[in-house]
Amino acid sequence: MLTATENTATTELAKPQIRELTIANGMSFPSDEELLMLILGKGTKNCPVEKLSAKVLQVINASNEESLLQNLIEITGIGISRALTIAAVVEFGKRRFRHLKNVITRSSDLIQYLQHYTLDPVEHFITVTLNGSREILSIRTVSTGTVNKTIVHSREVFAQAVAEHASAIICCHNHPGGTCRPSKADFQSTQVLQEAALVLGIKFLDHIIISREGYFSFLENDLLEEGTKLETLADC
Repeated sequence: MLTATENTATTELAKPQIRELTIANGMSFPSDEELLMLILGKGTKNCPVEKLSAKVLQVINASNEESLLQNLIEITGIGISRALTIAAVVEFGKRRFRHLKNVITRSSDLIQYLQHYTLDPVEHFITVTLNGSREILSIRTVSTGTVNKTIVHSREVFAQAVAEHASAIICCHNHPGGTCRPSKADFQSTQVLQEAALVLGIKFLDHIIISREGYFSFLENDLLEEGTKLETLADC
């Protein structure tokens, strides 16, 4: 039989250390309740974080967009500050992943999902992968650089597309300097990426440059190599 001391120790050891487990296994490891435990950090005197996170999850699942904040505030132990934090996380998630499964029929359809990069002072190279129906599978930042240059390698650009069995890819990067006109390096990288796509059997649909002044599309300006330009978005 365990003594009182031994029983306490066993209970402490059995308690999930979700922070450590998440660090070791990645953000996809925690359940929804455990993600909320990470957000809340701790519970209250009368309600441990495990139970509090379960209550919060129930409210999130039962609330619509208009009522979520008020319903969270009404949970004992949450309060206005925590309610705002949770509601902000929910809204942020919606904004970041609202693109999933949306159909892209022209280059301009993508701009709304990339616009926030125009405010960043550092250049980002982004890949957009699509399935055969031209639905967005993912939007990922491949690399970041200085205020006027980012280094990109074909293996990094196409790694996610290959892993997702994507049918097509659109590349994009921002120009923090203001102009969205392509540089000599942009033309060179586009050619290399088109050739790599042809070898891999993945359709290279466009390379888009965005800035605060607008966007530039290699496809729309008929600047894709004829030997590698497999089809236009309009033909998909």
